[in-house]
Amino acid sequence: MPEFSPSEPLQTVGRSPLRKEGLAKVVGQAKYVDDLSLPGMWYGATVRSSVARGRIRSIEFGPDIPWHEFTIVTAADIPGENVIVHLAKDHPCLAATHVNHPDEPILLLAHPDRAILPAAVAAVRVQYEELPAVFTIDESEAPDAPAIWQDPAAPAKNTFKQYLMQCGDEASLDEIFASADFIVEGEYRTGAQEQLYIENNGIIAEFDREAGVKVQGAMQCPYYVVHALQLVFNLPAEKCRVIQTETGGAFGGKEDFPSVIASHAALLAMKAGRPVKICYDRAEDLAGTTKRHPSRSRHRTAVSRDGRLLGGTIEVALDGGAYLTLTSTVLSRATIHAPGPYHWPALRVVGKAMATNLPPHGAFRGFGAPQSIFGTERHMNKIARTIGLTPEELRRRNLLRVGDRTATGQLITDTVDMQQLLTRALQETNYHAKREEFARTNPGSTIKRGIGFATFFHGSGFTGSGERRLDSLVEIEITPEGQPCILVSSTEFGQGTNTILCQVAAEALQLPYAFVQIAQPDTARVPNSGPTVASRTAMIVGKLVERAAYSLRDTLLHSGLLPGDYTEQDFRTAALAYVAQHGPLKSSVRYQSPGDIFWDDQNYRGEAYPAYAWAVYVAEVAVDTTTYSATCTHFYALQEVGRVLHPVLAKGQIEGGVAQGIGYALYEKCVWQRGHMANNQMTNYIMPTSADLPPIEVAFEEVPSIHGPFGAKGIGELPMDGPAPAILNAIEEATGIECDEIPLLPEDLFARMAMPQENAR
Repeated sequence: MPEFSPSEPLQTVGRSPLRKEGLAKVVGQAKYVDDLSLPGMWYGATVRSSVARGRIRSIEFGPDIPWHEFTIVTAADIPGENVIVHLAKDHPCLAATHVNHPDEPILLLAHPDRAILPAAVAAVRVQYEELPAVFTIDESEAPDAPAIWQDPAAPAKNTFKQYLMQCGDEASLDEIFASADFIVEGEYRTGAQEQLYIENNGIIAEFDREAGVKVQGAMQCPYYVVHALQLVFNLPAEKCRVIQTETGGAFGGKEDFPSVIASHAALLAMKAGRPVKICYDRAEDLAGTTKRHPSRSRHRTAVSRDGRLLGGTIEVALDGGAYLTLTSTVLSRATIHAPGPYHWPALRVVGKAMATNLPPHGAFRGFGAPQSIFGTERHMNKIARTIGLTPEELRRRNLLRVGDRTATGQLITDTVDMQQLLTRALQETNYHAKREEFARTNPGSTIKRGIGFATFFHGSGFTGSGERRLDSLVEIEITPEGQPCILVSSTEFGQGTNTILCQVAAEALQLPYAFVQIAQPDTARVPNSGPTVASRTAMIVGKLVERAAYSLRDTLLHSGLLPGDYTEQDFRTAALAYVAQHGPLKSSVRYQSPGDIFWDDQNYRGEAYPAYAWAVYVAEVAVDTTTYSATCTHFYALQEVGRVLHPVLAKGQIEGGVAQGIGYALYEKCVWQRGHMANNQMTNYIMPTSADLPPIEVAFEEVPSIHGPFGAKGIGELPMDGPAPAILNAIEEATGIECDEIPLLPEDLFARMAMPQENAR
């Protein structure tokens, strides 16, 4: 099989062809789930808990509703297990006897008239015996906290999961702290964040006693939904068909939750005997679905007088909400990214996830890394200030280099030069000159300006042995028209999956991009190529597409039907001739773990990821000391992501991620009232609009990686990691005030700037 060489001419990769699905979206032909209707279809709705934790005592149906017109589903109607399976079987499909968070689904209603459903939901009265609840990490881990999660295997009460990652031994770490010139401690917190995709969650379900369950709707991971339906309906996989419709954004929020809404719609369809659609409105979607995990990071670091990191301890704690969902894997990524792109002679990282009586937290772009990277990058600035170095110089003395090992013991072999990345970023932003200018002009101005940066990395693909366990499969088949068609379960929800995978196949086949097709993700047709998550689509699935394309091409070349120097028409003719002679032509390729990737799940050591993307982000801010509002006025993002497959899409990914990161840092706050999201509307969940965003400059370094197609690495999650710490580092430069919790709202700045001088450095 041919290997990629930078000297080969690139036909499609590195250019920016039109998106595969772009025209249909622009002209309004794309059909989202709420655009679809089936004959005889009814509409579904959910009756939810109004308390955080309690025992269900009774359910009453108000007398003013004609209940005989409705289909009503309770936990007793579930033919299989009353569970939504993610990583554990702790999450009820419908609450039967107890509720563990506000807005937990208790029963389902269906009716042919969608407009009647809200009144019916309101007419269902659920009586509870309320039980004590906890709502934060600190409350959950308190000695006198109620036990809302009890597992004999758990290390402590209310602990979903705990990881220990260590380099160096305990004794050496104790000695290092005893003899260090400086010991720097800090605590850093991040809040929940809503994905706020444009299209709310929605599913249409059908049920047939013989054929089984069929669902279609907005989602990231069709085979996750298959697995969930298998358990709820006690059916084999082949009787659980899942189709992804056009999906209007996801950001992780449609990774785990579609398993819930699909199970609910399918249960209603089964009992009603007709198709049922459930589409949440915005308020229900915000209140009842998963968010980014709130976090608390605690650092204790031993540092030499000349600014070398000698050793440290880091504790990363996540608020998992009421059920595990994907929390243990989010915690895994948070734990591994907590050391940052730095060399640690000795380090102990403890990651733990606590149960609370909030709705379950789940996947969100970055998947735990933004939380731990925020703490680490704020702490690096605190170390620099403590020992009298600039933030730049401290990092330069500790950044990983080729030949170093990460905190998991992984040898850095890919060519990476973080020193050069840092130099370029600071030069292109005039960092030093602006730092001097702001220091000179701030004292006489009510507008305090600052500039700050963050250095970080993000792993591409599933952590450790995850890709080996996924065992992903990709296929390319020849259509009746003689064209190659990619068959993958990787989904398009705005990020460009369809486009980049077709680019890769076109490049490998040396065919025009427009000639290559990609199938709609339908589990009755496409194989399981793994979930569309974890910065894995371009690198992992793209590499499989590249291999499958080469294999398909070689089959035709070796058959003698395809000449060596072929055109598009030659390929079509050869493909159709092959099918006529031999039957269907399909190339199938399964994931093969690289020979140098080994991971020890027991000791949390080894090669955590095949490759990392590396970045330096620089933010400028203005803090108005009259209104106490902080604004990001300019943002610069430099990243090394391997080969850039599609420059326009890549830039869009970075700009979008930075925008979300700015919201995470300065605007987006989930307001919880006894576990219920009180600001569950777009009028009071404040996010930055285009008018609130600064100019965002995007720059790339391209160092091709052997692990991705034509040298590409993952890119989607990376830009979520760096904005928040860069912005708060800049705010500290502007004001002299330590702010170590996000989101940082004007009232938070007022409290810190108006308080006594212990908050100022």
